[in-house]
Amino acid sequence: MNAEAATGLPAPEWLISEERVPVPDALAAMEARAAAIRAGTAGEAVWLVEHPPSYTAGTSARPEGLLESRFPTFEAGRGGQWTYHGPGQRTAYVMLDLTRPHGTIPARDVRAYVHGLEEWVIRALDRFNIRGERREGRVGIWVQDRANGTESKIGAIGVRVSRWVSWHGIALNVDPDLSHFGGIVPCGIAEHGVTSLHALGIPATMEEADSALIAAWAEVFGDRT
Repeated sequence: MNAEAATGLPAPEWLISEERVPVPDALAAMEARAAAIRAGTAGEAVWLVEHPPSYTAGTSARPEGLLESRFPTFEAGRGGQWTYHGPGQRTAYVMLDLTRPHGTIPARDVRAYVHGLEEWVIRALDRFNIRGERREGRVGIWVQDRANGTESKIGAIGVRVSRWVSWHGIALNVDPDLSHFGGIVPCGIAEHGVTSLHALGIPATMEEADSALIAAWAEVFGDRT
């Protein structure tokens, strides 16, 4: 049974922007869509975008986390600290009405919702035979380099929930310029690096990453059709 049949409500609309979306434009569009969802004048949505090179500050960001202002910086209003966005990174903005359940995610449970976002990224990575993992006390999705005994972040998570409507979401590193992360302390964690599908030897296209995310969504949040 699909999500619409199970709940009587439409599944989220999937939107994919072909052009790079400036961060301020994305913030304005998300806020407007979230307000419309709350008002009942628009449906839920998952919006897949790429941004021009940018640094965004979450509500916990500290000035010392910005090491070098290489790119424009923006106050994002989401949870978390400093994050890089840029070409080769798929950012997925998730706008859901959390007053109702979604697949395995119960209603009005922000912790479960964040856990669901993590599980979504983990299951998408599994389609590339990459094992994504959570780490206690560290936000995001991590992969291990067992040969070197190190680990790096491949996916970032930052959310905002306004009157039980979610916005912001996740960022998956497909093939960004990893040197661009050097201008910040990513998510406030200095002792571990960042990686990408391409850096791990998986030459996935953005379209293949999107397909993995769309397929994995159904397993966590319910069928999309």
